Amino acid sequence: MYLVRDIFQCKPGKTGDLVARFKKTIPSMQTDDRFVNCRLMVDAVAGYWTVVLEAEFESLADFEHHMAEYSKRDDVREAMAGYMDLVEGGRREIFRIV
Repeated sequence: MYLVRDIFQCKPGKTGDLVARFKKTIPSMQTDDRFVNCRLMVDAVAGYWTVVLEAEFESLADFEHHMAEYSKRDDVREAMAGYMDLVEGGRREIFRIV
């Protein structure tokens, strides 16, 4: 089992907009990409305007499938259109759960 954590540093005041967009895509990530335990987090003590999207998946192949197919889906393209205008940067962390 693996955990993927995408960490986004939003532009000031844009955290809520990014969270709303991700909330629209989580159902398809769980059904189409086989992600489990998806959750969104926002900073409480971390750097200001931080959004974290975290999920678990069975294999790296499942994650590769997600990366290849996620942005091709109409619902995702609609929900995430222009999201780069909301963020300044970020990073991805992938952990193997032991």
